[in-house]
Amino acid sequence: MPGGLVALLDDVAALTKLAATSLDDVAAAASRSGAKAAGVVIDDAAVTPRYVVGLTPDRELPIIWKIAKGSLRNKLLFLLPAALALSALAPWAITPILMLGGAYLCFEGTEKVIHALSGSRHAEQVVEITDPKELEDRQVGGAIRTDFILSGEIMAIALAELPDMGLAMRGAVLAAVGVAITVGVYGVVAGIVKMDDIGLHMAQRRSTSAQSFGRGLVKAMPILLKALSIIGTAAMVWVGGGIIVHGIEEFGFGAVPHLIHDTAHAAGAAVPALGGVIEWTVNAIGAGIVGLIVGGAIVGAMHLIPRKGH
Repeated sequence: MPGGLVALLDDVAALTKLAATSLDDVAAAASRSGAKAAGVVIDDAAVTPRYVVGLTPDRELPIIWKIAKGSLRNKLLFLLPAALALSALAPWAITPILMLGGAYLCFEGTEKVIHALSGSRHAEQVVEITDPKELEDRQVGGAIRTDFILSGEIMAIALAELPDMGLAMRGAVLAAVGVAITVGVYGVVAGIVKMDDIGLHMAQRRSTSAQSFGRGLVKAMPILLKALSIIGTAAMVWVGGGIIVHGIEEFGFGAVPHLIHDTAHAAGAAVPALGGVIEWTVNAIGAGIVGLIVGGAIVGAMHLIPRKGH
């Protein structure tokens, strides 16, 4: 028995040393993978604040905390095991699944654009929710569902950028990316939604400059939240469209992706000083157009299906 215990301790010590020597590799791989997902991270940060608009200030941070926990649950309990299983057993299924998620984002974003332009509202929004808990649960649920799609793309991008490594190391890197991105995104979101409270606090200070700055923050907050709501809707369309574009390219249908990439490259080359910004913008516009087309087709189908049943 003592010999077995000593052997077990030796094994634990060996595993500890291996883990310690692997930490640098995990950190480096997580950094590279997370950087590639930066575009989706920005979209995620833009989408989330709109879910706390219209709720009481004292519930903003608790709601963001609920969404952040749901995001971590999405990444670590569902998406991480699924990504590892798919990469090991059915790597061919990753792209179709991502495209389905992208189509959902296109649908949701395009539907919001159509409703904003037409002045119409969702059927479920016609019935006004007066119970604060019910409203909060609906907002949190909607945010976590949208986060699931965005987190899925983040994890897929991170997985695609990983070098050849063992399953355990791959899981450790994806977990590190998931935690770091969640903390970063929802930390920024918390700062954004509490900006008006910070402004009010500064407006009550004795310093004239602090008071002016605080009043400026308070006045700017509604404008910022409205802008973020628009950016969040646009983000769903262009991220979803980007997933679709990448997916059809993976399946060998390169005409549309090549047209977008070539147009973006030519536009960027025309203005070298701002080449990177212009190229990214044109790529985003191209993906957004594809997203609106795909989303519009789904919205049309969703509206036609119930009519056929009547």
